Amino acid sequence: MTALNTIGISSACYYPQLTETSFQKVCESGAKTAEIFFNAESELKPSFLRQLNDMRLSYGVEIASVHPFSSFTESNYLFSGYERRFWDTIPLYERFFEAANILGARIFVLHGIRNISKTADDVYFERFARIQELAGQYQVIFAQENVVQHRSESPEFLLKMKKALGGQLKTVFDLKQARRAGVDIYEHLKAVGDTICHVHISDCLPERDCVPPGEGDFAFARFFRAMNKIGYTGKYIIELYSNGYQSEEEIVQSLHFLQKVKHAVDTENGGLAPPCE
Repeated sequence: MTALNTIGISSACYYPQLTETSFQKVCESGAKTAEIFFNAESELKPSFLRQLNDMRLSYGVEIASVHPFSSFTESNYLFSGYERRFWDTIPLYERFFEAANILGARIFVLHGIRNISKTADDVYFERFARIQELAGQYQVIFAQENVVQHRSESPEFLLKMKKALGGQLKTVFDLKQARRAGVDIYEHLKAVGDTICHVHISDCLPERDCVPPGEGDFAFARFFRAMNKIGYTGKYIIELYSNGYQSEEEIVQSLHFLQKVKHAVDTENGGLAPPCE
């Protein structure tokens, strides 16, 4: 897999523009891989999904993952102490998995349970496993993202989760979320790097924890070497907030910057990365 196909852009970078407008911009950026962040239930309708699918086929873009608009509700709707609400919410997530199927996306991104929830860990793991099984019926990987103020911000929690799921845990690693949680990125990789199937990527400065890649001081070459060392072969998706950049051109520049760095790392020493620093 080349750096050209490995580095992508999330439609979330252009929020609150319409999802179809955002995805059009991703396609026009020259990116060959993308993530779709759904922002409304109407975007799960077949006609809308066909529109996105036609666009991806026209531009030759792979949609690697989907992110639900319901992330902020998951703690209460899927993982609260009120089990009936869990079952009532499952059909919505089945529609997300169907949408992922239509778009050719293999990964579904879950935020999950917040730290303030009183739901026991074992209940969370049991319900996660149920949804994971349902996603699998659609050939979709149900992946837990590390998110600040959520239990998943902790590598120790993710290790516990992995054990509870019989080793069948897949995770999304988000750099800005790790920074915000005060988690050392390389310690996270040592703990649960073997579970990572998808990466959300961004840069940082001392006073700003999420800026376009190439505009901060994060050592991307070191990071890519570390990911190569643990055997990661998935995608790196640029995920920014609209207040994190001044011009949309910065997103395109970040794409080209990361492609160059990734290509340089992948070709050094015959493609074999040195040990983590």
